[in-house]
Amino acid sequence: QVQLVESGGGLVQAGGSLRLSCAVSGSTFSSMLIGWYRQAPGKQRQLVANFGSTGNTAYVGSVEGRFTISRDFAKSTAYLQMDSLKPEDTAVYYCNDIRPSLAGRWGQGTQVTVSS
Repeated sequence: QVQLVESGGGLVQAGGSLRLSCAVSGSTFSSMLIGWYRQAPGKQRQLVANFGSTGNTAYVGSVEGRFTISRDFAKSTAYLQMDSLKPEDTAVYYCNDIRPSLAGRWGQGTQVTVSS
């Protein structure tokens, strides 16, 4: 069973940067279409960045140009580089396969808090 462990969150001032990591085990990482999600208090979980089946990347409009998704196959780890952070980026961030039938159990996530 796939296990996902997110890390790298923290408290940062607006305009700052963070790099999140998603360590994957129990699955063939190379076959996964990893996506980064976030859930702010009182809101639904939202997909913000993901890999597509051709290796392409996609971003929700609110993070386009500020966030970059990447992956290291040798380490079975995906990353989310977040630059020019805004208070509205405050949320718990999760990773998972974007295909519901292949998604694993959600991890604990990592808290990102951006102060103004």
